[in-house]
Amino acid sequence: MSKSAGGAHRNEIRIIAGEWRSRRLRFPPLEGLRPTPDRVRETLFNWLRDAIEGARCLDLFAGSGALGFEAASRGAAKVVQIERSESVCSALRHNCALLMADQVHVVRDSARRYLSRPSEPFDVVFLDPPYRRGWLTPLCGMLEQRGWLAPHAMIYLECEQELALPGLPPAWSRIREGKAGDVAYRLYQRQPRPAK
Repeated sequence: MSKSAGGAHRNEIRIIAGEWRSRRLRFPPLEGLRPTPDRVRETLFNWLRDAIEGARCLDLFAGSGALGFEAASRGAAKVVQIERSESVCSALRHNCALLMADQVHVVRDSARRYLSRPSEPFDVVFLDPPYRRGWLTPLCGMLEQRGWLAPHAMIYLECEQELALPGLPPAWSRIREGKAGDVAYRLYQRQPRPAK
């Protein structure tokens, strides 16, 4: 695999903070596999600073594992990484073994199929599907309707900057947002309706 000018491998992520700070992890050079950039990841986990310790996290498009491993490094109690590609799942499992990350669980499945299973509630969900496929809004609906979200869950959405997001669940409030290049990223918090 080729190296970039800085000497780091292109197919490599660096964990920014926490127990595994500065550890580098490799991932397969598959087309379309785009780790969340370090700067965006740092911003996101600053936003999540008070929510990640002890949290149950779901990463629906795990890819390189950048978001899930960062969450585990910073104290998440459980991280479930969903990934459709067998070779990417193998790399994720290899990295779990390298880090001795018993709290990280890799599941080979599509996001839609996984969300069709019997649910368990998560405190933090990462959702950054491939761009321009129209997947984001339907998956958000499944998260809300099928019981995958804890009462005050945080939901991170990453998408192409031009994408409007009509039809998100009304219980979700956008609390943070940012842009980097052609990427928009937003953090929502679920505000459950009070019981009658």
